[in-house]
Amino acid sequence: GGGLKKDSYSAEELAGAVRFDQLLNMVAEALPEMRIRFSTSHPKDMTDEVLNVMAKHHNICKYIHLPVQSGSSRILEMMNRGYTREWYLSRIRSIRAIMPDCGISTDVISGFCSETEEEHAETLSLMEEVGYDFAYMFSYSERPKTLAERKYPDDIPAETKNRRLQEIIALQGKLSQQSNQKDLGKTFEVLVEGLSKRSDVHLSGRTSQNKVAVFPKGNAKAGDYVKVKIHSCTSATLLGDIVETTNHTES
Repeated sequence: GGGLKKDSYSAEELAGAVRFDQLLNMVAEALPEMRIRFSTSHPKDMTDEVLNVMAKHHNICKYIHLPVQSGSSRILEMMNRGYTREWYLSRIRSIRAIMPDCGISTDVISGFCSETEEEHAETLSLMEEVGYDFAYMFSYSERPKTLAERKYPDDIPAETKNRRLQEIIALQGKLSQQSNQKDLGKTFEVLVEGLSKRSDVHLSGRTSQNKVAVFPKGNAKAGDYVKVKIHSCTSATLLGDIVETTNHTES
């Protein structure tokens, strides 16, 4: 595209004329100095067209939240997710091929109705195969008026759900640590958000991959973009030092 043609579009105009990947491209071209991050609610939204637009523009964050919920195709069908384990992993392969530096997070549910130990193990193995940077992890509880409540008994004991959840959390802690260790020695552009939670002489911000970085504040302030070289990490945080301040600011 040639940029935005007018100041605003109605929902009807956008729905009728513009796919999401086209809209994303228009916004990225119209606002080259602004960092753009978006979230997707379903893996089916993450088409190759969207991935190619993300890869093309520096100002679109290289981060995708791709909720999987379970690594078992049988459980995914019961959840009415509309995809299989294999289809989901094919989306992951496309992300890795088109944007090798992309951060990926997910949602995982333990103990869905009738989930077996083998199906729980399938979730763990999928997490290992993808190597998520971080995840939002829950045990299953019935929600009113959902398909699961109408069709399936909530038949996994609470202690089993919790034990499986703790295994998921422990694995993700390991995967997050491994992911962050790969960033040691690298330099990332970070958008400064403010003081870190633990120190008033350190700032905190996020990389394009949505990882939290903490670093001595120097002359930087909230809203600045800074280049931060990473020297150490925890499973949750990158630690580094400012090596350069860039001038473009948030609009």
